[in-house]
Amino acid sequence: MKVIGTLILGLCVAAVLVGAEDEHEAGVKTKIIALEKAWNQAYKLADTKSLDALLDDHIVLINDDGSTQSKELFLASIKRSNSREEQVSPESMSVHVYGTTAIATGVFRAKGVGNGKPYTRRERFIDMWILKNNNWVCVGTNATPIIH
Repeated sequence: MKVIGTLILGLCVAAVLVGAEDEHEAGVKTKIIALEKAWNQAYKLADTKSLDALLDDHIVLINDDGSTQSKELFLASIKRSNSREEQVSPESMSVHVYGTTAIATGVFRAKGVGNGKPYTRRERFIDMWILKNNNWVCVGTNATPIIH
């Protein structure tokens, strides 16, 4: 009888732990989605201070032409850009959590004016986030234009 009681207790503890893990993962997903939206808003507003806080100092930025860029060059390019973003928003997004790492994937749409001409573009993105010093920061990003 003691063995059955211990087995049932063990199953109950395991169920509680799985539920807590699922709740933690859901919280991380919500946080990463909020950070992605904050990134879009900061980019739209050319808010380099907010972007600086979201991006790790050693982030790997891969541009849509395949070139890479440091954080410093990325932030500088936003300051001197001659385009005006009117909309930067996700059309779809999913987040996968692996402990202290999260990967966000999806599609975003950007609308604005660049070199005096209006543009609309859609890009598929992948962003890698890590929990560093109790804050989530993006350590890698890539966006590929969707052409149709």
